[in-house]
Amino acid sequence: MTDNSFDKPLWFTLPDRGGRGRVLRMAPVLDEILQAHDYPLPVKHVLAEAVTLAALLGSLMKSDTGQLTMQAQAKNGAIELLVADYKNGELRGHAKFDAELAAALGPNASLSQIFGEGYLAITFDRFVPETGENERYQGIVPLEGASLASACEYYFQQSEQIPTRIKLAVRCDANTVASGGLLLQHLPEGEEGRERLHIKLDDPDWEHIAILADSLTYAELLDQELMMEDIVWRLYHEENVRVDSGKPVSRGCRCTKERYQVILQRFSEEERADMRNEAGDIVVDCAFCSRAFAIDGL
Repeated sequence: MTDNSFDKPLWFTLPDRGGRGRVLRMAPVLDEILQAHDYPLPVKHVLAEAVTLAALLGSLMKSDTGQLTMQAQAKNGAIELLVADYKNGELRGHAKFDAELAAALGPNASLSQIFGEGYLAITFDRFVPETGENERYQGIVPLEGASLASACEYYFQQSEQIPTRIKLAVRCDANTVASGGLLLQHLPEGEEGRERLHIKLDDPDWEHIAILADSLTYAELLDQELMMEDIVWRLYHEENVRVDSGKPVSRGCRCTKERYQVILQRFSEEERADMRNEAGDIVVDCAFCSRAFAIDGL
């Protein structure tokens, strides 16, 4: 039996129904990412959702060299920009927000209240060993509906032609944060290495496993006493189910002084002169982890 630790997804497949899924609970890694900024509670809650979604979606990639990026760009709402990404098990995320509008958000704010008008872009980057090239797939969907999870479902329906169900729960207060998520997809024959079948939301196998997934409650997703295997068993105990442990997730910002030096070398000396402070250094702030790097020698 696999363990029930935080920040480690459980993978499962339903071979007789053409289904695959992920179950994940997050707490320590999520808390580490969010504590890098002094976010108001509503913003903290939305970013926790985004990071958890990035972990679930990123776990679908087969290559360790791939990267999944979610970016919500909006206007006239509390949050202007939200970014979360996943690469080889490493997660990071940040949000740019209007403090006054964020403070006015209620506990069950809609996407329109949170973001105003905007879009969600989901990008998969992966390296293809056969060609030695990077491939990029991006889909853009409006920030509409009940939640970020529903916007991600719409992305898979429109851009990937894969029926998808996502259940997400976040518990967030001033001191602690935890999340739980379930991702379920239908991969009928023809998905792997062949031409993808046209999306069939009324496929009886998909309808069956999706209805069962809908019975999962938010309380069950967050219940630390309930093993993740037990969640899958409760939903699909009458099915042929195979489970396996996925790759653990961790916080990974990837910001370094050396990386910023390389980036700044692309600017002209005149442009770099405008960036210098009184001490002659160029100070670069990382939006993800709030670290400041003083870049000298340029």
